Amino acid sequence: MGEVLRLIDVEGQQAVDFLCYRAADLEDRYSSMNTIKVQACVYVGKGTVLYSDAGVPLMTVVADSLGRHDTIYGCCSEANNFLRYGVRGTHSCYANFLEALRPYGLGRAAIVSNINFFMQVPILPNGEAAVASAVSPPGSYVDLRAETVTLTVLSNCPQMHNPCNGYHPTPIRTIVYRPH
Repeated sequence: MGEVLRLIDVEGQQAVDFLCYRAADLEDRYSSMNTIKVQACVYVGKGTVLYSDAGVPLMTVVADSLGRHDTIYGCCSEANNFLRYGVRGTHSCYANFLEALRPYGLGRAAIVSNINFFMQVPILPNGEAAVASAVSPPGSYVDLRAETVTLTVLSNCPQMHNPCNGYHPTPIRTIVYRPH
């Protein structure tokens, strides 16, 4: 609690899929709907509090060089990649989440609509939404302060068919620090 997780888009144009869970009760996980409803905003940015299903503040965005991130589009998956792009056998954030959550006894039911840091999904007046072409310049970062002890999982999006990472996945860097 109180530590800050910094996510850095090292080369730019990379999406980072992100989920977090309250460590004291791993069934109480990030809720995009509570986060959106409480703050009346579909985007995540500086000052956004990430709420759990039970309404517990999990993390707060305390610094953000980009200004707006997606929390409605969810993560890529084998099924989604087939439906959208007609391809099978691709790497996905969903599979990465499953692998990261397995040691904690969590499975498919624990994967909910996540945050996509460094990805933007504009919503048009008619309700249409689509992933914007890669928008994150090199060195973009987000700082998340833990408001409670959390389990956080992320996937550096391996998607090759989506503009969220310029069709070319690149590295990210993570740093955990305690502010002075």
